[in-house]
Amino acid sequence: MLRGGVRRERGAPAGGGDRGGEDPLDAAQERRVRAVLALGGVPQADLPDGVQQVRLRLLERAASGREAPRDVSAWAAVVASNLAMDWHRAKRRQERLGERLASLRELAHPSGEETSLLSLAVARGLDELPGPQRQVVVLRFFADLPVRGIAEELGIPEGTVKSRLHTAVRALRDRLHEDEVV
Repeated sequence: MLRGGVRRERGAPAGGGDRGGEDPLDAAQERRVRAVLALGGVPQADLPDGVQQVRLRLLERAASGREAPRDVSAWAAVVASNLAMDWHRAKRRQERLGERLASLRELAHPSGEETSLLSLAVARGLDELPGPQRQVVVLRFFADLPVRGIAEELGIPEGTVKSRLHTAVRALRDRLHEDEVV
């Protein structure tokens, strides 16, 4: 059995050996892991997952042939503390991603009046573009084709596509500024 609050049987391998489905954490160790996770700010609903992660890491350690930690309780507490920090990092990443998506949604979906003015100005700007430029803009931004796909579709070099896109976007931007839409 693993050391650290649980005694090994005489003759049992130090790494735990074949434990026959035995739980690598005893009840006291599990309570300690739960407490460390809770003190680390992990919500109550996520505590069972955290305990399972500690168990999994302990089992992976034994399966890889590494020696069991000298003090399983201390080792499990450190792992639980690291899991709590990981949980907070993931939560912050999710919040930042949510904020970025919300800001993109606001940019992509302005108010109804702004949307109709912008759509009208873009349509007028597209109508004023020369045919080859309008063609690459439509394929790139409305059909969502990459530059390479547009080049293949039209049978022209990628550099020509990029040049036409650059010129067309600049002309559209100027038109939108001229109309004071943007």
